[in-house]
Amino acid sequence: MAARERVVRMSVEQPLWRALTAYRVLTLIYAALLAGLGREKFERPWVAVVFLAFLAVWTLVTLPRVANAASCTKRFLGMDLTVALAGIMLTPLADFDAQHMDGPTLPSIWTAGSVLAFALKGGWRWAAFASTLVAAANIVERGEPSKDTFHNVVLVWVASIAIGYVVEVARASERTLARALEIEAATRERERLARDIHDSVLQVLAMVQRRGTALGGEAAELGRMAGEQEVALRTLVSSGLVPPTRVSEDSAEGAVVRAVDADATESAESDLRALLAVHAGSRVSFAEPGAPVLLAAGAARELAAAVSAALDNVRVHAGPDAQAWILVEDEPDAVIVTVRDDGPGIPEGRLDQAEGEGRLGVALSIRGRLRDLGGTAELISVPGQGTEVELKVPKVSRGKAGPAR
Repeated sequence: MAARERVVRMSVEQPLWRALTAYRVLTLIYAALLAGLGREKFERPWVAVVFLAFLAVWTLVTLPRVANAASCTKRFLGMDLTVALAGIMLTPLADFDAQHMDGPTLPSIWTAGSVLAFALKGGWRWAAFASTLVAAANIVERGEPSKDTFHNVVLVWVASIAIGYVVEVARASERTLARALEIEAATRERERLARDIHDSVLQVLAMVQRRGTALGGEAAELGRMAGEQEVALRTLVSSGLVPPTRVSEDSAEGAVVRAVDADATESAESDLRALLAVHAGSRVSFAEPGAPVLLAAGAARELAAAVSAALDNVRVHAGPDAQAWILVEDEPDAVIVTVRDDGPGIPEGRLDQAEGEGRLGVALSIRGRLRDLGGTAELISVPGQGTEVELKVPKVSRGKAGPAR
């Protein structure tokens, strides 16, 4: 089977970085408008013009830096905070009366964007560090801080720490979700391998055991050895000692899950009738619609394999003389395949007992396949009246869906 890597990227904080980018631009415009409206109050307007011009260039040039956590390095954060603090301390130089007023500083609320970058990058501790420096600069710049100054300082300090804490919680949640997907993927991979092993190796070993026991002599010893290997292999499959196909990581752009997908997700379609027609014979009757029954190629193969597993159960448990029927129904939203036999049926509780013994033909080869396709497998058996297996696969299933992102 061809395989390809599918990447599922989850990031709660990435929208916050995009919001921070917009915030920096908008607050730059706001700071420029405030300076323009209050230009008559500046004793040295050229200081304000030079600083705001530099701030505009700095903001626009560094927009890629605040696009995500990876590009927002510690060095950049330090430089960005230095620009904000410099703007606060230059305010008295542009307007000597600013020390005795409650007017805005030169960078105004642009400074909060620098503090928020610390919060998004390093969490609440980094936010507390940056907001404390900004608070100290504001107090020094004001000389005798007023009630409004104190209110603004506390507001920035609390808000930045809260956002930093939320980001830390979001990152922890992403890692937990990525780990859950990793476990789910490992389980699915184990089940897929178990199905393949059951459909090939285990059935051959079981046949060798039966034939060897029937022939006797040296063949009986060979059959006994095959039986032991069958039990050992079933135990290995059931124990789950199969490496996962997905790994998770906490990257700068959020938690990432990389998955190796089999080509069951390919977009090409196959006619299910052609895959099931090979089972028709003197003991198996096949009823099909007159028109092609199209499913995604991978989904069609998995459904055909489930039908083959059901027929194998008929041959093994109902006997070589049992009659079986395959009925294919092509409905608008689903494809239904029914496999019925006239055997003795399955005693109540036998399936649970077989699963407990590691015999997972129905659990994995049939139900497991249908579950992976987003479908269902219903088994109805009445002792003395045969067994019926109904396999239903939706037309739009996970086997046909494109890779999630």
